[in-house]
Amino acid sequence: MVTEVDMVVQYPTEFLNSLEPSGMPPHDLRLKIGTSIMLLRNLDAPRLCNGSRLCVKTLIPHVIEATIMTGCAKGEDVFIPKIPLVPSDVPFEFTRLQFPVRLAFAMSINKAQGQSLKVIGVNLETPCFSHGQLYVACSRVGTGNNLYIYAPDGKTKNVVYEKVLQ
Repeated sequence: MVTEVDMVVQYPTEFLNSLEPSGMPPHDLRLKIGTSIMLLRNLDAPRLCNGSRLCVKTLIPHVIEATIMTGCAKGEDVFIPKIPLVPSDVPFEFTRLQFPVRLAFAMSINKAQGQSLKVIGVNLETPCFSHGQLYVACSRVGTGNNLYIYAPDGKTKNVVYEKVLQ
């Protein structure tokens, strides 16, 4: 929904629904019970923080019941409501009332920081872009046997700022 009355006629609903600004879930999110999802907003820190992974337990029209998979509240059941979300990186202001989650079958290295995972696959088609990112990606798993790295030609660039290490 566009928040400025004058702008309502300029942006059709279909166009607004097609937008996927960063940090916002897709307009059409289809979930099933057992699906792994990631929270996109802090709802109840430290239990429900941006980046928390959850497993869908029950789907109700305006609420998702899920089990927390990571962090200090691991194993707890929680309810995730629909909330108004306003993107900040578009030239006009609009609001969506939706669940602050997205599918969590893959996540960025930054979102994975601080989490412990059983198996990891790292896609390095695009090299890491900041100091320590490759280390963070590889250190999320307990054993090297469960670490899988895809790098074209078997090579990637590891960004290291030597001044930081001195």
